[in-house]
Amino acid sequence: MTDSKAIERIRAAVAPILPEVIQWRRAIHRCPELAFEEFATAHLVQQTLSRLGLPVQTGIARTGVVASIHGAQSGPTVVLRADMDALPIQETTGLDFTSRHEGRMHACGHDFHTASLLGTAQILNELRADLHGTVRLVFQPSEEVLPGGAACMIREGVLDSRPGKTVVDAAFAQHVMPGMPAGTLGIRPGTFMASADEVYVTVRSKGGHAGMPHNIKGDVVLAASHVVVALQSVISRNCPPDVPSVLSFGKVVADGATNVIPDAVRLEGTFRAMDESWRYLAHNIIRRVATSTAQAFGATADVELRIGYPALYNDPALTGFVRDAAEAYAGEETVMDADLWFASEDFAYFLQSSKGTLYTLGVGNSGPLHTSQFNPDEEALSTGCGFMAYLAWKYLSASDQIVQLS
Repeated sequence: MTDSKAIERIRAAVAPILPEVIQWRRAIHRCPELAFEEFATAHLVQQTLSRLGLPVQTGIARTGVVASIHGAQSGPTVVLRADMDALPIQETTGLDFTSRHEGRMHACGHDFHTASLLGTAQILNELRADLHGTVRLVFQPSEEVLPGGAACMIREGVLDSRPGKTVVDAAFAQHVMPGMPAGTLGIRPGTFMASADEVYVTVRSKGGHAGMPHNIKGDVVLAASHVVVALQSVISRNCPPDVPSVLSFGKVVADGATNVIPDAVRLEGTFRAMDESWRYLAHNIIRRVATSTAQAFGATADVELRIGYPALYNDPALTGFVRDAAEAYAGEETVMDADLWFASEDFAYFLQSSKGTLYTLGVGNSGPLHTSQFNPDEEALSTGCGFMAYLAWKYLSASDQIVQLS
């Protein structure tokens, strides 16, 4: 089957299933489930895939679902991944299909990702006779919460044909992107998304009366304030200027009173980097600066760094292939250069184990991600499921050429 014929068939297949894809998305949106609690979502996925006659594995990393579409001809294996979990946010969109779960919402588009991949599965299943290899459909739990579902699923063998043997040749995923016109595609080779580590600093000393700070060995509020300011030098004076990096503190807890200096102040923040070598060097600097600054004010500092997801790296040669496929399927005017993105994504673990690419899907002026008003344009689901189907078909059909490019 030629490229033009494949595009024609896939576009023709999208139109009749789009209403169903939208209904899947709305059903998932009504019932948002937090990390590793995606039981109803996983059940909907399992039922949908089983109706297609696909062999389905459930319970991977607790709530993960995996299915495979085996083409009529032999060839490589490609993974297509969607995440399923929601966020602890109270929805305020006022939609007819608004969240029925108090304090939970699909505010990051994972309902979009899951419904879109179900649509892709239906299209590819119809093209089974023209597939040269295997498409592995991975529906992943817990992208939003450490340690993340991707690492758990990989440990349980989602990339293996048998224990210890990786057989996946490429892995692809998409992420909704507000602010881009609905249905557009954003692509960036190389480093794309940041690592994300959690920073916790507890500054301690013996507290006392706020009216008599001279009697206190170390004022922890003053010390913690200087720690926050001093830690900004980690980026401004230690990070190479060509390495994007961010250190921010979003939570400060000083549980004293107007006339009480407490015994401890807790600082909580995030450290993000686009370079793995700098990332771990910065950890040592953060510990040193926080400890020495607190000591200078007569206090101590306990520093905890919780290691999060690594920086996400899109294989350059394969990403060039994805861009060519996107322009062929959606048109050159629909494909955009994606900017560096300081969000993090545990799909990075898949890309450490296999070559691949994560690209973005424009969903219009939907409001920002991770907010109570996030409301993506459902028209983007047409491109979401159609392009991913074409990308998988194209990769399996052209894998020999891609190997030569790598």
